[in-house]
Amino acid sequence: MARKEQVKDIFNDIAPKYDLLNHLLSLNIDKGWRRKAMKYIDKGGHGHLLDVACGTGDFSIAAYRAGVRQITGIDISANMVEVGRRKIRELGLEPYIDLQVGDTEQMEFADQSFDVVTVAFGVRNFEHLKIGLQEMWRVLRPGGKVIILEFSMPERFPMKQLYRLYFRHILPTIGGWVSGNKQAYTYLPESVMKFPQGEAFLNILKECGFVAPIQKRLSCGITSLYVGIKGEQ
Repeated sequence: MARKEQVKDIFNDIAPKYDLLNHLLSLNIDKGWRRKAMKYIDKGGHGHLLDVACGTGDFSIAAYRAGVRQITGIDISANMVEVGRRKIRELGLEPYIDLQVGDTEQMEFADQSFDVVTVAFGVRNFEHLKIGLQEMWRVLRPGGKVIILEFSMPERFPMKQLYRLYFRHILPTIGGWVSGNKQAYTYLPESVMKFPQGEAFLNILKECGFVAPIQKRLSCGITSLYVGIKGEQ
């Protein structure tokens, strides 16, 4: 089975418990990460935002609360999208947020359709990282921003050692017990450890056409915020 299919199956299975576990396992710090990411959206020029790997819509909802009024989300997992649509209906945000099932590596949107492209904790799940990033570049308008949140590994003692202990043992145990799918929460730390981080990922963003990308480490380095710009053509 291709990695893309494995990822889709994992997230389809854990979708009903995903939000509960996401906030529980991050101690709700994830909400602060999203708020910090939203600060990089230009004030007064929100335009049309694409939320890639949108999952259950938390980042899309955060974008609305930051002032964006035209948001499209795309995710490969139909079950995650359905949970997100239900949340959006309950909040009365359907006129502003449209979540769709689709493949990030083969998006059906036209070139230069969006002013901002975001992805929160999903870019490491791309089967072909550069293809996914190049698709994000393609649909972004010149001068537009890509804003990426992704897990990373702390580099300093003692957080580095404590986080590895939590990531390898505590998180899979709690996640597997609550969700009923230990594989999903074993996959999470494995995928983070394999993902190119810091300077390596910044170089990949440059190779995919993004100009002057930056990295901001959050919460002692357990998450990184990456921001890049599509150069004027």
